[in-house]
Amino acid sequence: MHLLTEKQLQELTKNGLPKNRSKDHFPVAKLFTPDAGATWLLTELDNEDPTIAFGLYDLGLGFPELGYVSLEELKEARGPLGLPIEQDKYFEAEFPLSVYAEAARKMRQFTENTSLLEQLAHSLKIKRKPKPL
Repeated sequence: MHLLTEKQLQELTKNGLPKNRSKDHFPVAKLFTPDAGATWLLTELDNEDPTIAFGLYDLGLGFPELGYVSLEELKEARGPLGLPIEQDKYFEAEFPLSVYAEAARKMRQFTENTSLLEQLAHSLKIKRKPKPL
């Protein structure tokens, strides 16, 4: 089972290069459990171990945080009904990870509430990704 496309793996790898590590990247992929409340927004791969990804994760316990996760463990993980983790193929990051992280901290869960994200981006002086024409 593949959680990520080749294009996403390339972007995550590029974001994880030492010269890019300090940047506030836009999430490249959103993973979730269809039968539980867990979500992962991934921004980069560890350049020494490409099976380890960095991003925002919310296990549905009210304590979302930034950190590392094993892609191998995610491939094997199952929710309470035995369903595997899936990728949200329709997710398109509009803000850098810091905005999603701040919104998750405020809400105590991952959120895509556009008005909250826009408000936080404005207060953090971060621009929203322009929409393609």
